[in-house]
Amino acid sequence: MKIEDPIRQVPANVITGFLGVGKTTAIRHLLDNKPTGERWAVLVNEFGEIGVDGSLFGSENDGEVFIREVPGGCMCCTAGLPMQVALNQLLRRARPQRLLIEPTGLGHPREVLTALSEAASSGVLDLRATLTLVDARCLADERYLSNDTFRQQLEVADLVVANKSDLYGPRDLEALRRFLSSSAHGPTKPLKVVEQGRLLPEWLHSPSGFTLPQAQTHTHATHPEINEQPIPECGYLRLEHSGEGFHSCGWRFDPTLVFDFHKLFSLISGIGADRVKGVFITQDGVFGFNKADSVLSVLELDDISESRVEVIDAQPGEWTRMESAWLEALSAA
Repeated sequence: MKIEDPIRQVPANVITGFLGVGKTTAIRHLLDNKPTGERWAVLVNEFGEIGVDGSLFGSENDGEVFIREVPGGCMCCTAGLPMQVALNQLLRRARPQRLLIEPTGLGHPREVLTALSEAASSGVLDLRATLTLVDARCLADERYLSNDTFRQQLEVADLVVANKSDLYGPRDLEALRRFLSSSAHGPTKPLKVVEQGRLLPEWLHSPSGFTLPQAQTHTHATHPEINEQPIPECGYLRLEHSGEGFHSCGWRFDPTLVFDFHKLFSLISGIGADRVKGVFITQDGVFGFNKADSVLSVLELDDISESRVEVIDAQPGEWTRMESAWLEALSAA
């Protein structure tokens, strides 16, 4: 039996930022522009119980991109040690030349980096720069400024990236610069400005400046492996989640259910939640839907195992009514 070499010194970057700032789009851009022939792995955490982001990254068919999801809240503490388990499984399967970690925008980036630092100290990972994406327009929203997770994301950043700059007003970017210069952790951090998540791969190479904090713990409820549960006979499974001042509801649908693309587009366009993301099997093909800041983007995908959708908002939604709307969006054919 062949004995594989141990996995050592894999360059690892955390790509963080608040809910809806464009992390998934930014990572897709990095994957599309990675060096040809390199194997990259992505460990992605989601706030809701239903894993969607992994499918939005696209197919693993080329053998160069490997995705592992950890849904259900903060990846460093949900279900005991899910991050360590998922990380070990991903590294063994991919044996990557670079690892990207996307924590949930409502999670705890300091604790995630602490866990990664432990893997770095053992020689498995080489922890590199943490990139924190910020939407400068959100500084006018007190939910961001008063949120401990938002402050943590800036605190741990080695590079701050002002994303979605094409949507800024004339004073938004200067407001961000003033905010960073006046904050406790911002004045010394470099700032880059991009549109549509167009991160440059060379930004990943700088070393991490993260230092381990004093020991502290936090816990969340233990969840079963939701995304591996069989879908009941009714054809769908619904799961809700709340935390960090936000609420989510997600659905998984039996792969035999086919949706009407135009009904889906109309339905998702009309949902007023903070974030909607889903992947659907439709009569016109397989598509990913991603809505943030009232802007809906649609991406054609190669293949998915089943349709899934997650809705996140600061207010509890009328989930039963929304469930009926998803079912009404099924194709009549």
